[in-house]
Amino acid sequence: MNPIPWLRARRRRPALVLAALLAAAGLAAEAAYADANLVANPGLEALSGDGFPLCWNAAGWGDNSYTFAVTGDAHGGTSAMAITLADRASGDRKAMMVEDASCAPNVTPGHQYDLSVWYKTTTTGTVMTMFRHDTAAGWQYWTDLASLPVTAEFTEKTVRTPPIPPHTDQITWGVTVYDTGTLVTDDYRMVDVTQPTPGAACSSGEACAKGAWQVMPFTAPARAMHAVVLHDGNVLLVAGSGNDADAFAAGSFATALYRPYSGTFVSVPTPADLFCSGHVQLSDGRVLIMGGNKDYPSADGATGYRGLKESYVFDPAAGAYTRLNDLNAGHWYPSATLLGNGDVISLGGLGEDSGGTVATEYYSAAQGRWLGLNETNQTWRFWGLYPSMILMQDGRLFYTGSHVFGDNLPGTGASIYDHAAGTVTDVPGLRRKDERDQSMSVLLPPAQDQRVLTLGGGNNVANPDAHRLTDVIDLKAAAPAYTPGPPIPTGTLTGGVPQTEDQGKMYVSAVLLPDGLVFETGGGLHNRADPVYEASMFDPATNTFTAGMATDPMPRTYHSSAFLLPDGRVMAFGDNPGDGSFATHISIYSPPYLFRGARPQIRSVASTQWAYGSTQRITVDGPVLKAALIRPAAVTHSSDPNQRYVDLPMTVDGDGIGLNLTSNPNIAPPGWYMLFVVGANGVPSVARWVHLS
Repeated sequence: MNPIPWLRARRRRPALVLAALLAAAGLAAEAAYADANLVANPGLEALSGDGFPLCWNAAGWGDNSYTFAVTGDAHGGTSAMAITLADRASGDRKAMMVEDASCAPNVTPGHQYDLSVWYKTTTTGTVMTMFRHDTAAGWQYWTDLASLPVTAEFTEKTVRTPPIPPHTDQITWGVTVYDTGTLVTDDYRMVDVTQPTPGAACSSGEACAKGAWQVMPFTAPARAMHAVVLHDGNVLLVAGSGNDADAFAAGSFATALYRPYSGTFVSVPTPADLFCSGHVQLSDGRVLIMGGNKDYPSADGATGYRGLKESYVFDPAAGAYTRLNDLNAGHWYPSATLLGNGDVISLGGLGEDSGGTVATEYYSAAQGRWLGLNETNQTWRFWGLYPSMILMQDGRLFYTGSHVFGDNLPGTGASIYDHAAGTVTDVPGLRRKDERDQSMSVLLPPAQDQRVLTLGGGNNVANPDAHRLTDVIDLKAAAPAYTPGPPIPTGTLTGGVPQTEDQGKMYVSAVLLPDGLVFETGGGLHNRADPVYEASMFDPATNTFTAGMATDPMPRTYHSSAFLLPDGRVMAFGDNPGDGSFATHISIYSPPYLFRGARPQIRSVASTQWAYGSTQRITVDGPVLKAALIRPAAVTHSSDPNQRYVDLPMTVDGDGIGLNLTSNPNIAPPGWYMLFVVGANGVPSVARWVHLS
């Protein structure tokens, strides 16, 4: 007889009896204990021929000394599973379900499940881990759900999964040890806790499906082309000379602090021409700004734009810039990527001589300064202008191929840069690599999946029609390579003229939303001309676009951007066509989720200071589907390589929710984040600000 069905029924009965007894006593049992346990051999009592629990295996990898054992020191019954790591150079060991059709729990896409385990551990290096079975791609790692604190007594941990992705039919999960010590686990449980979705109720017409735009009844006081969302909710709009040679000659440089909730602006004295500088948010919430414009092209064309060596920090508390030490070289259009340790790498741009800058600039957060050339690894490689450099989970940088102006770099147009080793490895698959001028690349939600989407692009020199191509890459793959994604939906040109099937856009913006979708908006068909009116939603779970979102009434081409506000709306600004004019109107987009009913409320956050690998407690006013952190924008020129959405698996308990933060700072680099929860109706909360350190 197959013991598994019998064993599942046998172990389910005490929970049902307990529920009946509680009901008879006038008490309420938790829903998790009234539902069927989906785990095969959850109490580890049924042993296979080799003496190990049936449907469980001794998994793991790397260079470590370990033992697996069945122990009588159990929470329930007579068997529990013990793992001891005696020493470790690398890798981990796992108490994990077998990836087998008869053992792995079946799941339904879109549903959520509470996973529970009783455990005790002597090491802080203990996490709950989950894998999923994709009906096309097979078994693959999904996510780490929660870090488990040290405990000498059996303790129960319950974590709620994110919604099961499409094309997933089974999952396996268990507990991983990645540091020396002993872990004992027993009495696993998995129940379906999916909340029924309320019936759709929306009386706002097209906005229910498309969202809605509003052009603000005022203009910004600066020709801003850089935007940074600060952790006080205000938006730093940086113009410098605003691509205006007369303003440069007059030494007239501008920055405006925009307060979205009052529609007011504060002018900020600006010490240099920060037009086309680089910027990134430091872990303490200040904004690091590097480079900018030292001079405009000469009248005879002998020299072009020249890069600035100066660097500044903007402090939101003081509302002012402070100068730092200079960069090693001039940089006009440099990148800026925050690392998992809080330091910053900046690459590319034009130097003081108008030539391409090959110096790697490294900012030490601990020292508060840019290191000298001889203090950091140099490859002496030119990375182009605004090269999109995304931090990977292992600390390397992925150059996505998105850049500004002209052709891409030699080779495949995309690569992985290992700064510590000083190596660059080409990555294949990026289509039309020389037409990725002002395309945009985003690390798709959630950041734990390590998938990047690159959208659109053109070439400001050859000036062909911009294309519709998207390419997607899985950076967790053994040999990462771009694969074709779905084309950007077509829109209309000025006068409502429809685009052809081959026409797309450059200057495209892509914004990560709290519900895990990506809002794509803005752009033009040619360099500084022919705005395209089209917007769509990209779903990372299905790799599909939903076309026909509402379009911004304002043209948004060169020097435009869009980004997420803490209230879940999207702000768009800027447009600088070839005639030299500049649009200073601000547009605000309300996504469809804001027309679906009441918003959930985050009633309390136990602490705003979050440590990696911790569980953070919040209270809410009703059922929530998921929670996430979104890094606030620092965007310009279709470039925000630090934009990321970090999933927070939920721990379920009686009087609140525990949110489990990744232990890897390369997944969520230190700094301020917007914390969102999404209700059962798909509507996100207003963000609360939390700080990772």
